[in-house]
Amino acid sequence: MIKTIAVNKNYELVNDIAIDDLLKGEYKWYWVDFHLPTDEEIEYLRDPFHFHPLAIEDCINHLQRPKLDYYEDHTFFITQSLNHQTLKRDEIDFFLGENFIVSFHLSPSTEIEAVWKRFTESTNIEKWEPTHVLYLVLDKMVDSYFPQVFKIEERLTEIDENPRGRSMEALLEDLFDTRHHLLSLRHTISPMRDLIYRVLNSQRLTFIHGKREYYSDIHDHLLKLTEMIEANRELTTDIRDSYISLNSHQTNHVMKVLTVITTIFMPLTFIAGLYGMNFRYMPGLSSKFGFISTLILMILVAMGMSLWFKKKGWFK
Repeated sequence: MIKTIAVNKNYELVNDIAIDDLLKGEYKWYWVDFHLPTDEEIEYLRDPFHFHPLAIEDCINHLQRPKLDYYEDHTFFITQSLNHQTLKRDEIDFFLGENFIVSFHLSPSTEIEAVWKRFTESTNIEKWEPTHVLYLVLDKMVDSYFPQVFKIEERLTEIDENPRGRSMEALLEDLFDTRHHLLSLRHTISPMRDLIYRVLNSQRLTFIHGKREYYSDIHDHLLKLTEMIEANRELTTDIRDSYISLNSHQTNHVMKVLTVITTIFMPLTFIAGLYGMNFRYMPGLSSKFGFISTLILMILVAMGMSLWFKKKGWFK
């Protein structure tokens, strides 16, 4: 589906204009949105827009890395938004010129819809221009990153505190899932940060210079998000190391207890094995107190060794 909207010479909005009429130069600027376009609609990018073939190829080949390409009469942007439910990346492409902006996306975009609605309902059309539309869409994209990062921070806090007393295996599984989500966020936010940095320092995007402070604000947000993601990744590493250390400590404690028990039973096993040999002449075999005496000896040996180990602190 293709939606069109334009601002005429009297700063009035005109909707649903044929693309051929848009290119006649009768409007101050226009915005064309390609929303889930068909193959026939994609051909409009080649004719009559005549965008560069490489840019059109990037649009069709979905999920490219966010980037910025300069062409003769337009600039091509690849940006990425986040799906709030799945945390998967959705690509939104822009063709930006001095008097037009064309957006292209193969999946629904809440950012495009929100800015389009805001534009159509605006009472101050004079302040709107293609660079302002691009800024608003990018700003909403970046703002949508924050809830995802905050949600991950809450999840990490729950994993760290473990209020429900879940097993260590379940906690580690959640922890690795969280690290995977953080990695996915970083793969989206870091390229977007580099993209905005290129916009701010570009010498060719002269028509964006008037909006420099707005794009600088987006860049600041992306820097903050990057720092939050790196801090959370370090936190997941610390929590993982703490769980592994705790697990090792518990294992060592169990092994120490088993070793102490085995050591106590070693002399008892020796005595039992010694008197279990089938010799005819052995001391105490003919005595009626031999069994009791041997049993008492074994109990005393076990108690003595237990007291000695406790004094050495082996039971702590």
